[in-house]
Amino acid sequence: MAKRFDGSQQALDLNNIRVDPDLVSQNIEVTLNRRNSMLAVIKIIEENIPELICLNLSNNRLYRLDDLADIVNKVPNLKILNLSHNELKTERELDKLKGLKLVELSLEGNPLCGHYKIQADYVRLVFSAIYCQKNTIHKYTNAKCRTSNHALLPYLAVTVLTSVLLQTQASYFCSEEIKNIILCFLQQYYSIYDSGDRQPLLQAYHDGAAFSLSIPFTLQNPSNLGEYQKDSRNIRRMKDDPTTRFRLIKHTRLNVVAFLNELPKTQHDIASLIVDVNTYTATLLAFTVSGVFKEIDGKSRDSFRAFSRVFIAVPAGNAGLCIVNDELFVRNATTEEIRRAFVAPAPTPSSSPVPTLSAPQQEMLAAFSQKSGMNLEWSQKCLQDNDWDFDRAAQIFTGLKAQGKIPDVAFVK
Repeated sequence: MAKRFDGSQQALDLNNIRVDPDLVSQNIEVTLNRRNSMLAVIKIIEENIPELICLNLSNNRLYRLDDLADIVNKVPNLKILNLSHNELKTERELDKLKGLKLVELSLEGNPLCGHYKIQADYVRLVFSAIYCQKNTIHKYTNAKCRTSNHALLPYLAVTVLTSVLLQTQASYFCSEEIKNIILCFLQQYYSIYDSGDRQPLLQAYHDGAAFSLSIPFTLQNPSNLGEYQKDSRNIRRMKDDPTTRFRLIKHTRLNVVAFLNELPKTQHDIASLIVDVNTYTATLLAFTVSGVFKEIDGKSRDSFRAFSRVFIAVPAGNAGLCIVNDELFVRNATTEEIRRAFVAPAPTPSSSPVPTLSAPQQEMLAAFSQKSGMNLEWSQKCLQDNDWDFDRAAQIFTGLKAQGKIPDVAFVK
């Protein structure tokens, strides 16, 4: 079995183990649809590779999963399970795997897949059988299956529907260091982007940078995203036009920033921004920024938009970032997003000259910054907005923080 284990991937491949030449030559029978064989394999895994992440049990004539149930407690780190090309006939067998925190489950080639002609029905089945547990909610996962007509369903990212209200998660950063770098970058980037003159953004882009824009695809196009329509690179809109797909990518930083200058002037709701770091290495950082902005001029003035933007960047001088790829998706904001946007926003740092503070004000500022956790610039603005009334400023700060309306940049020191 050792030769079937990949230590670098923490993966064990037991595909068609019953006809393994080495085992057969030694008259060793490993038939995983028999209880004693399955339990023996689980014991070997528990004692020798408890950190196993990936397990391939395909092509083993498994028709029930009772004997595999012990793996839930004995191999807690298992993330990928391949049960394809077995003989599982009913979804009830999947109940025996509850408790596994899988991100990928393969059931291709099992009879139960033929019961579901519609992708959504099959995916709901898998999620309800495995992931919708009483105390655990896995928001996203993958599933694949081959239907009875042998058309392979693609991997799907699907939200699990449960009776429990799923709350929106806050931003995700790999570390405090990365958090500070990204928030500092975004604060500078959007202050320039919303200033009316985006030309200084040239410094933020790599010489060979690329940019693309897309908006939702609709046949009727009922939206008022006309300003973005002609430059939208939505693949569904031009799936048969590779020339246009390539042309709509803006190459080099000069062309990228020139195009950004043509887009409508905006004001971003900094308090609405959510950041998710997708990839981080010593030489590359990829992260997604989502939020709401409104247009402040032109025929769509005061229109609210929601956006998602994927930045891929490399390190620059002084702990900065240099963008090599920028993908922007824009859509109309929902009624709820409009209702929540720019409502009682957290105080924003003033661009006006900062007045000289008296000694008592300096002491109050230091104390407020320490108590609130905000940096001095944001703490001072909060105190100024409340006429240097420490208690009232603290009360306002507490209320805004509880509502999630103070952006992360306020806490970067």
